[in-house]
Formats: sequence, C-alpha cells, structure tokens
Amino acid sequence: MFGFNNIQMISGAILAGGENKRFPVLKGFLKINGVTIIEKNIHLLQTICNEVFISTNKPELYFNLRVNIFGDIFPLRGPMSGIYSSLMNAKNDNLFILACDMPFVNDRILSLIIEKHLEEVTSDYHYATIPIYNNKLQPLCGIYNKKILPILETHLLDEKNSIYLFLKEIKTNLINEHEIKQIDPYGKSFVNINTIDDYEMIRKQEVDIAITI
Repeated sequence: MFGFNNIQMISGAILAGGENKRFPVLKGFLKINGVTIIEKNIHLLQTICNEVFISTNKPELYFNLRVNIFGDIFPLRGPMSGIYSSLMNAKNDNLFILACDMPFVNDRILSLIIEKHLEEVTSDYHYATIPIYNNKLQPLCGIYNKKILPILETHLLDEKNSIYLFLKEIKTNLINEHEIKQIDPYGKSFVNINTIDDYEMIRKQEVDIAITI
C-alpha cells in the first residue's frame, strides 16, 4: 500500500457545491476537535495529491482556505456536475473526489483507493475506482479518470444526474466491502452529514469527539 509520504500525480477535489438546504449552516465548516471538516479533508488530499482544489458555486465562502476554487459548468446538477467541472479543471488525468461533509475519512482508505486505481489504470481498463460499503457504491470517496468526460457530458446534457446509474455505464473498478472493512470496519469514512438528525446521531455515537458549529 502506498505510504502517505508519496505524493501521486493525481488531482484532488473537494465537492462543496450542494445547496445545503437541509442543514442550517455550511456542513463543511462544522468543527471536529477544533478543525473544520473541509480543512481536514483538504489536508488529507494534500498528503497524497500534487494538486488540490474546491468545487463550489459560492467561492467567496472558501477564499480563506487558500486553495484554488472552481465553479460548476452545469449548475444545480448535484455531484455529477461537480465531478465534471473538476475533471475539466484538473491538471492530471486522474482525480480523487471527496465530499466536504464527510468528517471521519480514514487516510488508509484513501491510500487503498489510490493503490487499486493505479493498478487498474496501467491496464487502461477502468475509468473510475469506487469503494463499496453496506452493499452501496460510495462515489464521493473515489477516483475518476478524464476519459469519462464525453460520457459524463452526455448524461448532464440529457439531465441524467444519477451518479449511481452513470457508474454502472462506465468501466468502474469496484473495491469490495471485505477489503474496506479490513481498514474501516464500521465504514466511518463514508459517513456524511446531510441533516440535523445526522448531526445528532454522530454526536451520540462519537462521544469522544467535540463537534461545534
């Protein structure tokens, strides 16, 4: 498995383009142990990627984070639009996508995903590498290759905005749940905060972690 002292020729993008309608504050700015979720995830990507930026339609909210910021080319289309715009702007062919509201991403999970993707990309076969947990694809913690851009653009133009259906259409390298659980048995890496209920549930489960708004 790759060590985290090895920067890969992979771009990293934090998706922060959601409308945030179900939560009273920007989820990425929730703090865990004094550090915002988005700052934590930027740092994680910076340890493995030679380029990291934020995908958002509200750039003024993120200027203080001192990373490049890009907006959506197709606005209000969900993660598909963020992935498309990020791939268009990325310097590298491979792009690690991470959501801004995932507070417990495990660095070893990121390393595993990179390892699996680079193994497959050398064979020129898979265009994305996505982990599975709870029998579900986890598309906001995975790697995408620029070769998907024409298909992705077609989906967006046709207003087919489901990332799950898209991943079934392209050549996707799936990391099986057994491998994921060896590193992250409870799938904390894939927990995200969408609602107040999610926030309260995390507070109850993570009693040793201080979450403040």
